[in-house]
Amino acid sequence: MPLTLSVAIITKNEEANLARTLASVRWADEIVIVDCGSADRSAAIAREFGVKFFVEDWKGFGAQKNSAIAKCSGDWLLSLDADEEVSTELTKEIHALLIGHPAHDAYFLPRRNFFLGRWMRRGGYYPDPKLRLFLRGAAQFEVRAVHETIQHEGPVGHLHGDLLHHAYPTLDSYIEHMNRYSALGATQAVARGKTSRSIFAFLWNVFVIPITTFKYNYFLRLGFLDGREGLLLHLYHSVYVSWKYAKAWELTRKQAESPETE
Repeated sequence: MPLTLSVAIITKNEEANLARTLASVRWADEIVIVDCGSADRSAAIAREFGVKFFVEDWKGFGAQKNSAIAKCSGDWLLSLDADEEVSTELTKEIHALLIGHPAHDAYFLPRRNFFLGRWMRRGGYYPDPKLRLFLRGAAQFEVRAVHETIQHEGPVGHLHGDLLHHAYPTLDSYIEHMNRYSALGATQAVARGKTSRSIFAFLWNVFVIPITTFKYNYFLRLGFLDGREGLLLHLYHSVYVSWKYAKAWELTRKQAESPETE
């Protein structure tokens, strides 16, 4: 008998993406969604596809995804974001893997990132491998506020079909996303002690690192070959880096001024 597959997704107000994502994995044996209080049609769309739908309070990205994983019953798990889509090529590879005898307990999938509708082929955005397919019980997400990754011990395999990431269809969506993520990243930076207490550290983090990031990705990693969209992506990504460290500095300043720290 072929091994069974569960798909785990977390959502909040994903009606613009969810139908596309679910349609790409409707062949899976089970789809589990953990929602944190969507006010749009996310729940209705999930019901149309017959998924197992749960509503829970927000616990952070890593913990929320682990909650979805824990509710899955398949032999293997595929963790997806609500704005991702499994390509036809990747679907065929996963089918072949589950029919046979997988050589590894976990697999990296190449991710094709889209910005303003254009595939970002360079600048470090492709193949952007993500460990998302794994044997149940063999891996879980690191519990952190943002930029969570799957923790797995032992050798891993690599598939070749792309995971399609429809991340930022508009500039508004990108700016809103980066503003939110920079705040979460700032909290993590403060927790790790990566703050800007001295003027040198402040200038380094808020000014030098963002400029260096832009030059590295846009020029050395050939991001300029992705046209106007590539320019905007790398320019605004460097702004996000500056925002993150500026917000970290702001947090440390507020903590220093708080009466509780006196």
